[in-house]
Amino acid sequence: MPNFRYKAQKSTGEMYEGEREAADKFALYRELKKEGETVFSAKVLDQKRGKLSRSVSQVSSSFGSVSAHEQIMLARNLGSMMKGGLPLSRALDVISRQSKNKKLKSVLESIRTDISSGMSLSEGMKKFPKVFSPVFVYMTKAGEESGNLDESLKVVANQIERVYLLQKKIKGAMMYPGIIVCVMIIIAVLMFIFVVPTLASTFKDLGGELPFSTKIIIGMSDILVNHFFLALGSAVGFIILLVSFLKTKKGKRTMDFLFLHIPLIAGITREVNSAKTTRTLSSLLSAGVEVVTAITITGDVIQNSYYKVALKAAEIKIQKGENISSTFAGQEKLFPVFVGEMISVGEETGKLSGMLLEVAVFYEDDVDQKTKDMSTVIEPFLMVTVGVAVGFFAISILSPIYSLVSHIS
Repeated sequence: MPNFRYKAQKSTGEMYEGEREAADKFALYRELKKEGETVFSAKVLDQKRGKLSRSVSQVSSSFGSVSAHEQIMLARNLGSMMKGGLPLSRALDVISRQSKNKKLKSVLESIRTDISSGMSLSEGMKKFPKVFSPVFVYMTKAGEESGNLDESLKVVANQIERVYLLQKKIKGAMMYPGIIVCVMIIIAVLMFIFVVPTLASTFKDLGGELPFSTKIIIGMSDILVNHFFLALGSAVGFIILLVSFLKTKKGKRTMDFLFLHIPLIAGITREVNSAKTTRTLSSLLSAGVEVVTAITITGDVIQNSYYKVALKAAEIKIQKGENISSTFAGQEKLFPVFVGEMISVGEETGKLSGMLLEVAVFYEDDVDQKTKDMSTVIEPFLMVTVGVAVGFFAISILSPIYSLVSHIS
């Protein structure tokens, strides 16, 4: 535990300076208060060592990652320990020793050192934006200011968990078509390398003019057989360029546009972003964060650039005195009409946070059902695609065979 040099006043009115070990500054204040003394100032004696340990922790925390599940457990366990009366510094130490993630350990150790130096939990978290999202930091700050930190951490855990489960369901729904497409590509490449060359040799021996579609199949086969590494390198290069483009501002904007306009996906995209927006706003407002600040943080959390622009516009309108419902009602291409109407009801009844939560739950349940049905909906499209590909290949191979056989007979 760190050593503190403090200035305090005894119950007799005598001022004095002293040194004492304590878990953190707040623990020192509590201990001296129990003894009937009033602390005016406290300073860590081993401040340099604290700075060094924080620097080491921050460097080591730049490696690795902290999963959403670990963030959920951190918020939930920290809130439970504090509700049980455990000091914050002690609770962080317990969680740090229990964690198997080296990055999370170093982050918690750094925060614990900062708290021992008199810094708040939210200020310590703010140093690690890759671990703690703006929602996590601001809700923690709101909990500290209101004195309900354990409740705020509980809300944070629920917020992260719901968003995590929503994303997990969407990824799970896309896994089935992704596997089918990958298997189709692998089978096609194997046929081009091992099957088509044999047939091409037969066609060459028999002679005769080949259909255009057959020439395309044989040409692709020749490229894969004779220039396999060149073809592989070209494919890898194309993927790298595509990924690089998608990481640019224009590339992200293009992908966001496609997700909002591709049939079947567009509806789910709108509902997913509506659920994220309303749940985040509900969590922040329930924690006591101001409306404008809540809108700003929500804009940072949402990944789709079109929704970021919409929330930025909403922030400006709210600063000018407009209602939240009116700003959402004018964005019907992004937010369903139901969102604006429910927000309007929440403003009129004074239960905006609760109404936003109901909207979030509604769309989360709807997305859950749609992702379950997605495989059933996508399956016919995949069957048609496979059928077209197989049909094209079959016609390209069989048509010259029938032509040559009829020519010979």
